[in-house]
Amino acid sequence: MTHPRKITRDDVLSMDAYAKVRKERRAAMVETKRNRRMEVGPYVTFYFENYATMWQQIHEMLFIEKGGEDQIADELAAYNPLIPNGSELVATMMFEIDDPVRRKSILSRLGGVEESVILKIGDEDVKAFAEEDVDRTSADGKASSVHFLHFPLSPEQKSAFSKEGPQIMLAIQQEGYQHMAMMPETVRQELAGDLD
Repeated sequence: MTHPRKITRDDVLSMDAYAKVRKERRAAMVETKRNRRMEVGPYVTFYFENYATMWQQIHEMLFIEKGGEDQIADELAAYNPLIPNGSELVATMMFEIDDPVRRKSILSRLGGVEESVILKIGDEDVKAFAEEDVDRTSADGKASSVHFLHFPLSPEQKSAFSKEGPQIMLAIQQEGYQHMAMMPETVRQELAGDLD
């Protein structure tokens, strides 16, 4: 099955039409995202993106910011690159630390963390690369709390990921944040649909 890879202007509802279905769409998205997320360590959650999550994100941005037609092109340009292309997984990596003082302290030690993320498929390592929209590490070495990551998979890695069997881990190997987690089978099954 081929999944949509790009949201076009024709895919964007009017805000009046979206308002009528917003409650149902948001409820459905909670269910969609349930098996598209993974926690790694005490502060990081990976949210794996696809066409549906980005469609929802674009509509929410338009609905909340009320930028009208002028905003649509910017939202499409921002979020289309986060739709997997069939040979990759794409994730938003978020540091979720409620206390602002603690958040600032932790992130100030994690510059470059976006360059230290690995997806392990059995014995194979897939190094993530960050979306290059903006620099997510400041000049003074403070990491952003949000990073957009791509995991490019070879045909062999795609095949291995798509089958039940190999252990799949998500690891962050930055000196100040060294954590890994095993991917639940329900998440692997859901994400395998991004690869075709």
